[in-house]
Amino acid sequence: MSKVAIIGAGNVGATTVYYIAEKNLADVVMVDVVEGLPQSKALDYLHAGPQRRYGVEIVGSNDYSAIEGADVVIMTAGMPRKPGMDRMDLLKTNVGIAKAAAQAVAKYAPDSVVLAVANPLDVIAMVMLRETGFPPQRVCGMAGVLDTSRFTYFIADALGIWPGDVNAVVLGGHGDSMVPIPEYTSVGGFQITELLDARTIEKLVDRTRNGGGEIVNLMKTGGAFYAPGASAAQMTEAIIRDDKKILPASAYLQGEYGYNGLFLGVPILLGGGGVEKIIEIELTGEEKEALRLSAEGVLAGVKNLDSLEQAG
Repeated sequence: MSKVAIIGAGNVGATTVYYIAEKNLADVVMVDVVEGLPQSKALDYLHAGPQRRYGVEIVGSNDYSAIEGADVVIMTAGMPRKPGMDRMDLLKTNVGIAKAAAQAVAKYAPDSVVLAVANPLDVIAMVMLRETGFPPQRVCGMAGVLDTSRFTYFIADALGIWPGDVNAVVLGGHGDSMVPIPEYTSVGGFQITELLDARTIEKLVDRTRNGGGEIVNLMKTGGAFYAPGASAAQMTEAIIRDDKKILPASAYLQGEYGYNGLFLGVPILLGGGGVEKIIEIELTGEEKEALRLSAEGVLAGVKNLDSLEQAG
């Protein structure tokens, strides 16, 4: 049985455990600094197993050594975004948490594939890459799967159809400057531009960009966790089962799309080796400009990260 380690037993981490267990996909260990939290949640999940028909091992721990031998490590630990808080406001605290986690991953799970989920996601992915010393193919961020899921739902809701008939694409950084791509979005084989007018599509694009913030403002005490957990589990499944699945995710670019040395949301081929291929698609001039603005936001975060490291 494969092993998945989830760092952080908060809402996102714990929900990810649930989706992985429901698929009988892998044994899971949750690690969190709060004493008793991962242990209690692990035990609760085990009690639900006989009813939900899963038989994977689920363990909670406060010690990073518990992740030893993990095939996939999912980084969810960090402070949640609060109302009025920009993702970059989270940087200082969450970078420190990510550094400690990454060093533990390098020590105890040196052959793993790392999925960054904590925000600011593209910057946290960079921290995980730098601190583990892993090749770029074995570190990626969850961004695009979640953003695409939201775009898919909004389209299906607008058309009154089953979401499974929608295939959507969202590029760029995980934030307010993400770039939904209507030209590569289809419904039952028909391009979305044939089914919805431009004004409606733009409204759906805007709601997708603000989807996370909408939930934060409604919840007031935290952010989304069901959809992020489902997205992390989907990516984990593609890695564990070597599905060679095409998904949008935050990958480390080395010349693709004209960018180098940063994580940005793009279509990838995800399999047992992690990011096995970055897929480049043709973009319109307007989409290229939107992607450039999104990349600038990510680069600003990386510069802030560099400043923190120099100060430290």
